[in-house]
Amino acid sequence: MFTLSEVASLNDIQPTYRILKPWWDVFMDYLAVVMLMVAIFAGTMQLTKDQVVCLPKLDSAVCLDCSSTKSAQLSPTLEETTVEPNKEWQSTLSNADSETTLTGRTDILVASTQSSVENLNKEAMNPGGRKTNLDYQQYVFINQMCYHVALPWYSKYFPYLALIHTIILMVSSNFWFKYPKTCSKIEHFVSILGKCFESPWTTKALSETACEDSEENKQRLTGAQSLRKHLSNSSEEGSPSPSTPMISKSGLKFSADKPVVEVPGMTILDKKDGEQAKALFEKVRKFRTHVEDSDLIYKLYAVQTVVKTVKFIFILCYTLTFVTAISFKHVCRPSVEHLTGYKEFECTHNMAFMLKKLLISYIALICVYGLVCFYTLFWLFRRPLKEYSFDKVREESSFSDIPDVKNDFAFLLQMVDQYDQLYSKRFGVFLSEVSENKLRQISLNHEWTFEKLKQHISRNAQDKQELYLFMLSGIPDAVFELTDLEVLRLELIPEAKIPAKISQMTALQELHLCHCPAKVEQTAFSFLRDNLKCLHVKFTDVAEIPPWVYLLKNLRELYLVGNLNSENNKMIGLDSLRELRHLKVLYVKSNLTKIPTNITDVAPHLSKLIIHNDGTKVVVLNSLKKMMNVAELELHNCELERIPHAIFSLTNLQELDLKLNSIRTIEEVISFQHLKRLTCLKLWHNKIVSIPQSISQVKNLESLYLSNNKLESLPIALFFLQKLRHLDVSYNCISMVPIEISNLQNLQHLYFTGNKVDILPNTLFKCIKLRTLCLGQNCITAITEKIGNLAQLTHLELKGNCLDRLPSQIIQCRLLRKAGLVVEDHLFDSLPSEVKEALNQDTTGTFANGV
Repeated sequence: MFTLSEVASLNDIQPTYRILKPWWDVFMDYLAVVMLMVAIFAGTMQLTKDQVVCLPKLDSAVCLDCSSTKSAQLSPTLEETTVEPNKEWQSTLSNADSETTLTGRTDILVASTQSSVENLNKEAMNPGGRKTNLDYQQYVFINQMCYHVALPWYSKYFPYLALIHTIILMVSSNFWFKYPKTCSKIEHFVSILGKCFESPWTTKALSETACEDSEENKQRLTGAQSLRKHLSNSSEEGSPSPSTPMISKSGLKFSADKPVVEVPGMTILDKKDGEQAKALFEKVRKFRTHVEDSDLIYKLYAVQTVVKTVKFIFILCYTLTFVTAISFKHVCRPSVEHLTGYKEFECTHNMAFMLKKLLISYIALICVYGLVCFYTLFWLFRRPLKEYSFDKVREESSFSDIPDVKNDFAFLLQMVDQYDQLYSKRFGVFLSEVSENKLRQISLNHEWTFEKLKQHISRNAQDKQELYLFMLSGIPDAVFELTDLEVLRLELIPEAKIPAKISQMTALQELHLCHCPAKVEQTAFSFLRDNLKCLHVKFTDVAEIPPWVYLLKNLRELYLVGNLNSENNKMIGLDSLRELRHLKVLYVKSNLTKIPTNITDVAPHLSKLIIHNDGTKVVVLNSLKKMMNVAELELHNCELERIPHAIFSLTNLQELDLKLNSIRTIEEVISFQHLKRLTCLKLWHNKIVSIPQSISQVKNLESLYLSNNKLESLPIALFFLQKLRHLDVSYNCISMVPIEISNLQNLQHLYFTGNKVDILPNTLFKCIKLRTLCLGQNCITAITEKIGNLAQLTHLELKGNCLDRLPSQIIQCRLLRKAGLVVEDHLFDSLPSEVKEALNQDTTGTFANGV
């Protein structure tokens, strides 16, 4: 038999799981305990007192010898029944020792004899009773025989069946806590829920919400008239006019987050509590992604409830059938006539009354249990428990972004609500991004103070004050106190939010958002729209581009770096680029297959277009014809094989850069003569083999870049470009510098690095305006003394040739200094001392001036 403690352990659930036990589960647990006590009590009574007492029916006697013998045996006289015991008593006394007193056995024997005599006398006085000739052993045998033959099986096994049924019901009630695939999830959920409930951050966040609500109500009550007056008299500068494209009209949404109200006296969350809250946010996020993908816990709970209901119906059906079979009287017909002489016996079951009462009690308990099971099924299937909405929490707090959950996560929260809805309210704080962002902002402000931010300010290449923030959880509030900051760079800050405080940064003109889809408040947007001049946005997908970017009407320069050719969106997605009416420079680094029409929409006022592709071939360029005002055009790495004809329609084009393409021939260069304003042509890093003679027709050309191609010679027509000031033909296969180079009297910068030149013509040194002369990595063996004619030379590169000395006439290049002379050390050391002193003069003089 089980002990009570062993049976109770079957229903032992950790106290922390109580939050997942609704009232019906608790009630069924108590009912199961009561049923268990009934079963144990019935079993104990049956083990100690259960038996039957049987007497033979005299009319069922069987004659074995003769009827007279039977009659004599069945009807002994009073004298015979009274004498035999006396004889037995006397014989017992005669055999006893005369010197021994009466023992306890003698007393018992005398008492039993006297009792027998009295009973016989009573029976003699009662003529209705009839005697049998069965002895005690036969009665014992018959009682045991009839207990198994005549007694119904349910009377014997009811306590054990009740015990087994109760144990099954108890196991079914808590099986979802023990099943391996659900136990870990439930344990993790209860652990996280308890920590979220007791977290100091939860109390702080809800307290701030209450303070915000009270502050807002106060402002509504006291400042309603003032607000109406302000709205009616608002100017265009203070609030957008009806003609201004608002966010709601454009389909774009700004952050609706309420600013945190600073409550005086509010305790500041210490660092330890803040770190614990951060860890909880991460745990909740991971647990949500792990649990929301299945509904195993819900199904298991529903199955175990169905099992309990079916079990209840089964118990009730067969129990009601056998409850009437439990009776006090039973007729027994054992096949033992040859041992007793009787066919039938009348038996009494001494536990029948008690068992019947216990069984009725058990049926009453199981009926109540079944009703609760039916209610549980009704609760499970009457509404979608696999969806949970925080509508009430959103209404009662400022955390309007708490997401709805589903599947097992939703079901667990539904169960918690049955225990106490306060748990779900406090747990919702850790599902809210607003709450998490507030926590991050508090920690961020503690770490990044105003003094620390000032130490990170530097000067960029344009000599502007720049602040670079990388991989932070947000933007520190102290940033907006840097009123002299001109450039703000934000990189890998996914939850960046720009508040109204940015209006204090009156010097801010340039903003960088690198993988940082920043959200802005309405006031902050108004400030950026009016003051921001340059914006850099780097992204992975076009959806990361903040929508408010397209509404910055005063923006002058826009730089977009990322994937704009996604199939899930319409090419670039810049549907509102036409609103950027003051945009002058557009830089796009992506993988375009054609120039989007969205870009050409801004063509009337665009002066510079830069497209850097990743090697994807651009096949459609006809839309370039619309960009009549473009002065600078760059098409890099677009896999172009020829110069696009659409470019020849850009009459205002001044600079063309076709770097990193696959151009092999430039026969179309003659068409550039129609572009009267074209002064700079960059065809570097291509596969050009030769330059056509028609290059001389582009008479206004001032800069020509042909480096990193496959040129073997330079045509004479090239040297008729009288306005040419910059010529770069480095890293080709050119073996000779044409003597006609002296025609380029305006040439100031000449790059011949990385070719096969071995002899320099004297006519080269007639280009007396040369400032930069790069002849490194060639096969030059000697430098003529005429190099002294280049009086304006400031940079001379000769490293990587076959020179054994430098001419001393280099001293005549008065502007040339050692920093601008790129040669081997031994060549410099071979110069006369006065030449070296002259070349070193720049270093000393510059240092002195710097001091």
